[in-house]
Amino acid sequence: MSRSLGLMAALGGVLVLGGLVGLVYVGVATLTSMLLFGWLLLIGGLVGLVHALQMRGSNFFWLGVVVAALNIAAGVVVIRHPQGTAEALTMFAALLFLTGGVFRLVGSVVVRGPQFGLTLVQGAFGILLGVLILAEWPGSSLYVIGCFFSLALLFDGLGLVAMGIGGRRIVRAVSGVEDSEGPKPPESPTA
Repeated sequence: MSRSLGLMAALGGVLVLGGLVGLVYVGVATLTSMLLFGWLLLIGGLVGLVHALQMRGSNFFWLGVVVAALNIAAGVVVIRHPQGTAEALTMFAALLFLTGGVFRLVGSVVVRGPQFGLTLVQGAFGILLGVLILAEWPGSSLYVIGCFFSLALLFDGLGLVAMGIGGRRIVRAVSGVEDSEGPKPPESPTA
């Protein structure tokens, strides 16, 4: 178990390194993530097509073929035009930030729940982020998705490192490796 947790921490370190490199080269990270997305769509479409062909007698045969064909077509488009795909996805992300921010902002003012201040700040931040992305669009598409992708790698990697290191400490504590005498009882406070 301790070895598996060590591998988890090592994988986390690789992801952290990838996230940091991606933050330095956000344009490359954007194009790389678009190409990866395109290849995943293409391969998923081919696998779906093979699966649909194996299920020829079922009621869902044609649905499987149509979905697979759409995935293949989308994968080809994304691979052939990664920059255009990044522009479209950046516009979509900006609109999601804007609409989500407006709903949070209005919802926090109308409901005035226990998390009023936090929801208000989240809504304002979402609107601000959406406006900033749209103000620079389509130029922002060169760095927005790469930045988000790199930040996701960085934080996922930090989470894996923390779980790996923390898990190893817990395994050592439970197995008695750190202290051969066993756990010490808590000291009672004296008055």
